[in-house]
Amino acid sequence: MDPEAGYRQWRENRAPRVAVDPSLDDEVRETLRAGPMELRAARGRPAQGAEPEPASLARGRGGRRAGSPGVDPFTLFSLIGFLVLVAGLTNLRGLFVALIVIGGVAVARRAVIRSSGRKERGRVRLAVQYADHYVLPEELDRDCADLLRRAQDAADSVLSSHVNAAGLIDTIDNAVTLPEEVWQIARRLARVSAMSAEHRRIVPRDLPYEVSAAFTPYDEALQAAFTALTERVRTLEDYAVQVYRADQVYQAFQRLEVLAERAPDYQDLVADTVSDGSAGPRIERLSDQAAHVREMFHQSVEEVRRTGAGLLTTGHDLSENPEDYRREPG
Repeated sequence: MDPEAGYRQWRENRAPRVAVDPSLDDEVRETLRAGPMELRAARGRPAQGAEPEPASLARGRGGRRAGSPGVDPFTLFSLIGFLVLVAGLTNLRGLFVALIVIGGVAVARRAVIRSSGRKERGRVRLAVQYADHYVLPEELDRDCADLLRRAQDAADSVLSSHVNAAGLIDTIDNAVTLPEEVWQIARRLARVSAMSAEHRRIVPRDLPYEVSAAFTPYDEALQAAFTALTERVRTLEDYAVQVYRADQVYQAFQRLEVLAERAPDYQDLVADTVSDGSAGPRIERLSDQAAHVREMFHQSVEEVRRTGAGLLTTGHDLSENPEDYRREPG
């Protein structure tokens, strides 16, 4: 399979994730990633498939906090019925023991709910504190969200590759550079999406012909920004495709090394069964093919190393000013 086609198939039907600033402390970063609902609550956005706020923070209909211990009529009547049943089947001592057990369960439940509420409120406070250090997928328009997904897929593909795990490429640099690159792309995509949404609100759809030219520079600035970011993502993908190809060759090389250990058996087999003059060339081809794959593997890894070394040095110093995006992407 063509390496690029194989890579495309690998990242099919994947969704973008929350992008978090990799420069944050590890514990803060993992806490933010682990609480997408709290991140949305901090942004004032409804959680996907849930209420706008975490359960422990949302107000219930009766004025109490949802998720806090309340009186459920069904539970109350069930409890009374249970106690009546216990009293009928046992004596007062049995009823007393049942009351102690129920009280213990209620206390434990209240403690768990309060602990959960404190954790959720803590995560929301953390999300508010670091509001500029993460990007939610729903903050991006469709095209920008697709670019974020592609950037995350490219980084994931490289970092999860066998050649990276084996230390055959610059593992330490990849672990630092790729998350930072994805974050820089994510925050710029968020800015482009926000400015594009604002642009659509300000500029009417049907502009009079006489004034439409006055809006063209703003349209071009936004398009140039998106084009530059697209090229930046393509650079990441090109690197990921090369790593994917190196991975395929590496796995083939590993299998060949296993067979190479049994090369004498194959040579004996050919020499023993092939009586004509073709036995010699057949035996030589075993060694030649192994050497060819070995050379291909080394060339592939060197190519990946060169690409990775120049990944962030080719026109990626993008300005924060959208007007500056009007230059051709480098």
